[in-house]
Amino acid sequence: MDKSKNQMITDKSIRLLQQNQYTSHVDSKLTKTEMKKWIEQFFNVRVSGINTSRVANDKKKRNKLNVNCKSRKKMIARLRADHFIPLFLN
Repeated sequence: MDKSKNQMITDKSIRLLQQNQYTSHVDSKLTKTEMKKWIEQFFNVRVSGINTSRVANDKKKRNKLNVNCKSRKKMIARLRADHFIPLFLN
């Protein structure tokens, strides 16, 4: 489970759960086909589509220095109507 960093819990992601779409941060080096194969094998579900986007860098102030944090990749996976992931909220 090292490819999926964490599940995103936001207002939008909770609305997407009702449409059978699951949102999480993933490893930034993964491609859509690699993510699809990994989700289908790990959770034993059928994925109908994946949308990805990169989340911009955050600038944080630490000890009066501006530090750039690494960018992250966000994934939204659409599952077929008869499949679901039980680990996520439904």
